[in-house]
Amino acid sequence: MILRANCKINLGLDILRRRADGYHDLETVMFPVRGLFDEVEVVRTGTTGAEFLTEGLAVDCPAEENICLKAFRLMHDRYGVDGVRIRLVKRVPFGAGLGGGSSDATAVVVALDRLFELGLSEEELIARAAELGSDTAFFVRNTPQLCTGRGEVMTPFALDLKGMTLVVVKPDEGVSTREAYAGVRPRVPAVPLAERLRRPVAEWQGTVTNDFEESVFPAHPAIRAVKKQLLDAGALYASMSGSGSAVFGLFAGHEKGEELHALSPFVFAL
Repeated sequence: MILRANCKINLGLDILRRRADGYHDLETVMFPVRGLFDEVEVVRTGTTGAEFLTEGLAVDCPAEENICLKAFRLMHDRYGVDGVRIRLVKRVPFGAGLGGGSSDATAVVVALDRLFELGLSEEELIARAAELGSDTAFFVRNTPQLCTGRGEVMTPFALDLKGMTLVVVKPDEGVSTREAYAGVRPRVPAVPLAERLRRPVAEWQGTVTNDFEESVFPAHPAIRAVKKQLLDAGALYASMSGSGSAVFGLFAGHEKGEELHALSPFVFAL
């Protein structure tokens, strides 16, 4: 079984408060980017354990620590699934705030549910995925969602960006989640994110913000420069995604598609 594990972008990201458990309460809308995906193949082998193979971009951790294997171990311990081969073809840049690893893990959970005919409900799949990280649950639904809590509490969010062009730029440098959170200053905005996102996209810049930018940009000027480059190229809205380092821009229409490929190979008509 082969699944496309697409990534996401964050449309606004408000860090509201630090919780007693060490996590942060946040509010963000996650939006799927279906054109940029990893390929996750899971097949039954009839043996025991899990064999793990990777292709494409080099993964930044030892194979035995990859989140795909963590997903397998979780499903093995919960439901007794066993004997699989997982092949990951990595295309989504990591250390980018695009949720590529989270998407891969959720794809493994979904594939194992189907291969072993577990018949898990959406609620159960979300609960299992949420055990693996803060963004993972989103990829069960993989539609625009207003995410709260530490990101795992989801409410469908009506958002139509059809007719726009999305450009995703990944600078050479990365930002660890630990680094991003270390510099954040929690605050509760006067106007909730959902209300700000209901305004026209052309009114988002300066009001729909990513709180991580405040600390990440001074430490990584190259990331700030990418955002400026997108805005200078005519983006109606540009922002860092998640904890970075990827930055995206939304452009009106599709006419500039070929021209925008000079900025990034990741150009998608919405």
